[in-house]
Amino acid sequence: MTLQPSDGDEILRDNFAPWVQDLGLLVEELGERHAVLRLPWSDRLAREGGGMSGQAMMAAADTATVIAISAARGGFVPMTTVQQSTTFQRPIVGKDVLVEAHVTKLGRSLAFASITLTADGDPSPAAQAATVYAILG
Repeated sequence: MTLQPSDGDEILRDNFAPWVQDLGLLVEELGERHAVLRLPWSDRLAREGGGMSGQAMMAAADTATVIAISAARGGFVPMTTVQQSTTFQRPIVGKDVLVEAHVTKLGRSLAFASITLTADGDPSPAAQAATVYAILG
């Protein structure tokens, strides 16, 4: 089953904590093994100095992984983060963040993903993350 962006939005609505939903993430695109989410700019998410906070970007990368794994599996199943590593390369100020997650390996019990975060309109990575997820269902 191929998931649509509206399916990804439903997964967000039905399976994430209220504080994650407060980020306002939107599913822009879903593919066989990837997802693109939009983290809308908000002054509430800016840190001192005006850049998007790393915590918000890391939460968005983690969330995008769930949506990408769900797309790869054809639907949501319970899963949990095992490991996440994020490298920040440049700040994002006053722009939405595009969060593109690619599932690099999908096993029965573990999934691995690579995530690139960019400022809307700028193809240069602002941050990159790698995640490992345990599939529970």
